[in-house]
Amino acid sequence: MTDIHSQLEKLKSNGVVLTTAELLRYQQLSKLVNLTPKRTPQARLAGSYLTKHKGRGMEFDEARHYQAGDDIRAIDWRVTARTGKTHTKIYREERERPVFIFCDYLPSMSFGTQLLTKAVQAAHISSLISWSAAARGDKVGALVFNQSEHKEVKPLSRKKAVLHVCHELVALNKNATEEEPNSARDQQSFADACARARRLAKPGSLVYLVSDFQNLSTAAEQHLSHLTRHCEVRAIVVDDPFEHSLPETGSLQSVSVSDGEVKQRWVLGDSKETQSYRRWREEQNSVISQTLKKMNISRYHVSSAFPLDEQLQSMQRERV
Repeated sequence: MTDIHSQLEKLKSNGVVLTTAELLRYQQLSKLVNLTPKRTPQARLAGSYLTKHKGRGMEFDEARHYQAGDDIRAIDWRVTARTGKTHTKIYREERERPVFIFCDYLPSMSFGTQLLTKAVQAAHISSLISWSAAARGDKVGALVFNQSEHKEVKPLSRKKAVLHVCHELVALNKNATEEEPNSARDQQSFADACARARRLAKPGSLVYLVSDFQNLSTAAEQHLSHLTRHCEVRAIVVDDPFEHSLPETGSLQSVSVSDGEVKQRWVLGDSKETQSYRRWREEQNSVISQTLKKMNISRYHVSSAFPLDEQLQSMQRERV
């Protein structure tokens, strides 16, 4: 328990109610996230990412034979003198790539058994990505939503944009903690949010989906599939240890559990019930992973039970 208290103090968090202070902390940790494009940006925008489109820009690409209509100011006189034929310089254009964050605050995200709720961890992830994008000079936009409302942050650059995102993360988190689960309504809310993200994320954007994906439906899949056609989409799947297996106990303990709609009694410490629960969870998590894979969405898993920076640093050490 003492270790959890010290971790919460380090995170400037109580684990349940989000504050601005814990989000500002990630400004100093922005290098923990790699926002390098994994595929060629497609957006027709000026900015700082090299594309295969050729034109006037900051990065030299090649010298080729002069063609009628080429800018004479781009003639490569050294190559021309060496070859005896007029050559012109071709530059690789620089393009901008906005970063768009989709943050889920539906009731299933208000669950946590150890350090943080999944919603608080999702906010930490969203904050870190925002600070990292701003540090690179990217524009940052976001869609933060719960059952009853959503907040849209149009892509803007610099620190002001990140502070706007953090403000909305804190504001909606307060309301989300009071909402009750409702499967049909939550799936509809998630699908509606995916439709909004599809509309808001400009072609060529890097889109981060931060969610537990418990409310992923066929309608949501259709919107996300359209989104992946024009954007690079990465999913951050936030989970809790309880969503993989039941806690171990020294003796049999009967507990009452509810998802907000159906109540059940589980016996902790019973081997058959533990195995049955584990298989059910494995199947559920496998469906989510396979669905995201089918849509060509990169998947990363983050637990709510440990500080975000510790998990990312551990991942980096494993890659070395």
